[in-house]
Amino acid sequence: MITKIEGRLTEKNPTHIIINCNGISYFINISLYTYEQLPDDEFISIFTHLQVKEDAHTLYGFMSRQEREIFRKLISVSGIGANTARLMFSSLSPDEIKHAIATSDDATIKSVKGIGAKTAQRVIIDLKDKIESTEEAKTLTFQSNTNRDEALSALETLGYVKKQAERVIVKIMKDQPDASIEAIVKQALKNL
Repeated sequence: MITKIEGRLTEKNPTHIIINCNGISYFINISLYTYEQLPDDEFISIFTHLQVKEDAHTLYGFMSRQEREIFRKLISVSGIGANTARLMFSSLSPDEIKHAIATSDDATIKSVKGIGAKTAQRVIIDLKDKIESTEEAKTLTFQSNTNRDEALSALETLGYVKKQAERVIVKIMKDQPDASIEAIVKQALKNL
């Protein structure tokens, strides 16, 4: 699979780019989000996803790994094809998509042309446990708290799913940053 291409940017459009890499030019479909992120440099590096079908091999390009990973998760949902996922990135940023899924905001997802209520719900249901919102990620990343880690470990030992337990612990830690391990676990058990 072609996962990354580095070369000279020879053509730049809001829907696609062409990169020349050692004499071979690659036509890469992009979203408006990626288009806005493209550097002014002639030489660029872009992450790619290769979609193979009976009648075509299509490359999709992304400026960040995060955008590519969200794209791959979106196309795994029934009813969301590569072009619909690309259209989502043309309407919303990766962080907005993650936040909409994590907070069950189907109105934001439905705002994308071609996505109806049923498809928006399916996206949320299928991906909610696979994608965490940016705020939760930041809280978990920047809040290095041994009490939080030990409470999470205790909840996992009790058989709770890590992602669900993390969400509950994050909420508890926002309200009570200095809570003891026992207090966090007790509160989490009430909310899980």
